[in-house]
Order: sequence, then structure tokens, then C-alpha cells
Amino acid sequence: MLSRRRVYEILEKGDDGDSISVWVDRFFTLLVLLNIAAVIAESVQTLYDHYARLFDRFELFSVVIFSIEYLLRVWSAPERGQLAASGERRRYIFSFHGIVDFFAILPFYLQILLPGADLRVLRVLRLIRVLKLSHYSSAIEDLFEAIRAEKRSFIATLYLLLIAILLASSLMYFAEHDAQPEKFATIPHAMYWAVITLTTVGYGDVSPVTPIGQALSLLTAFMGVCAVAMLTGIVASSFANQMARRRVIYEEELRAAYSDGVLDESEQAILNTLQEKFDLSDEQVAQLTRKVQGEIQRR
Repeated sequence: MLSRRRVYEILEKGDDGDSISVWVDRFFTLLVLLNIAAVIAESVQTLYDHYARLFDRFELFSVVIFSIEYLLRVWSAPERGQLAASGERRRYIFSFHGIVDFFAILPFYLQILLPGADLRVLRVLRLIRVLKLSHYSSAIEDLFEAIRAEKRSFIATLYLLLIAILLASSLMYFAEHDAQPEKFATIPHAMYWAVITLTTVGYGDVSPVTPIGQALSLLTAFMGVCAVAMLTGIVASSFANQMARRRVIYEEELRAAYSDGVLDESEQAILNTLQEKFDLSDEQVAQLTRKVQGEIQRR
């Protein structure tokens, strides 16, 4: 039987040296993508009516696999080794990945426990399985980390955006209420127009007709462009700084590893862990390695 440590290694994102883990990653990635395709295909009623049995069997197969995976992840969680066994299991269960893994199988069991529930809603809930890909990609975590790193700037921009929404909706309500009482009946109704305009979406279903309202809409659109540009710039800048910090940390670890001219197994293991943690490609690692080796040779 596989040891708990080996199960943990297989279920975690695999590296090139662990072919079994890599193939397991590919299998689950493919299974998730097929599940998303199945949910989309089921929305076409003619397809679902014709292949209902096939869809149901594939859903049962997927739930069995995802349920086994979830239980194995809970069982092997203590191998992370930072907390006691119960603490690590609790940490995984309530982590982002644990919650996603749980809700990925929940709709199926809800359908059994609540046979009278709206099946269409349960099918849509299965789309959360796409988030299981975050086990093998750090994109979502990188986004949250980038926002967290620039939290003060991000919150300040959101605060300005909220003020703009309140001002724009209030002024537009007083400007357009008499001319369009059905569309600007209240300030909350005007908030819909303000949000759509400030986010530069502009559906066009609600638009001002009075001169004052049209002037306000121009000002609101300008403020929206500025707010969206600020939010985009903050996140993009934080992403760039985050990647730069990762490269610097990895480069410093490379220098320390090559300082004695020999790269032993423990140092290579540390570098492999950092590469996986920072999601650095083999090309980026090779580039940094050549840079460090060139610096050492010139000394």
C-alpha cells in the first residue's frame, strides 16, 4: 500500500522527477475540463435529452473520483508537517482549496438528499469544479496576493469609486427623476446606471435625456475611466513587483547554493521547492542559473 507521505506527494503538484504525480495532475486537469464541457453541453436541451444516460454516468464517475481525492487529501494533509495531524486536516478543510474540493462534489450529494431541488441550479453549481485547477496553477493565489500586497492603495481606490457611485447616482436621480420616473425612480435605481457607467460597460438600456443629466453622464464616464485605470494599474504593478521579488529570492538562493562551487542534493531540493512555490518556468530557472554561474566565473 502507498504510504501517507507518498499519497501526499502524488496529489500535490508534481515536478518533472515524479512521473506518477505529473500524470495524476494531468488526469485531474483533463477530468475537470471535461466536467466543465459536460455542464455546458447539458445546457443544450437536445443534447441532454439524447445523451442523458451518458452525462449521468460521467457525473457519477467524476463524483466518485473527486470524492476519493478529497478524502485522500484530508487523510494525507498531516504530511505538510507544520501543525499536528488534526490541525493540518482542519487547515486543509477550511482552506481555499479544501472548500473548492468540497463544493465540487456537494451538488451531487445535495441532489440525492434533496430530490425536489432545482436540478438546473445544481448543474450550474458544478461549474465551481473549474477552481480545482488552482491545485496546479497559482493564478488565483497570485491575484489575491497581489491585491493583499497593495491593500491600502486598492482599498483607497475602491473608496473613491464608492464615493463616485454615490455622488453620480444622487445627482442623476435629481436630474432625471422628473423626465424618466420609471428608470430613475429612486437613488438605488440610479445606482445601477452609475455602476454601469463608472465601470465603462455602458449597456445603453438607461441613459439621461435632460441636458444636466447628459453633462453629468460625461463627467461620470470620465471618472469611471480614471477609477478603472487606477485599479488595473495597481493590480498590474503589484503582479510585476511580486514576480520580481520571486526572481530575486530564487537568485539569492542560487548564489548561496553555488557559493562553494558544488550543488548538492539538499540545495537542489530547496531550489526545486522554490521553483514550484514561485511557479517559475524551467526557462526562467535556466536563465537565472546562467546569470549566477557567469557571475561566479568572473570573480
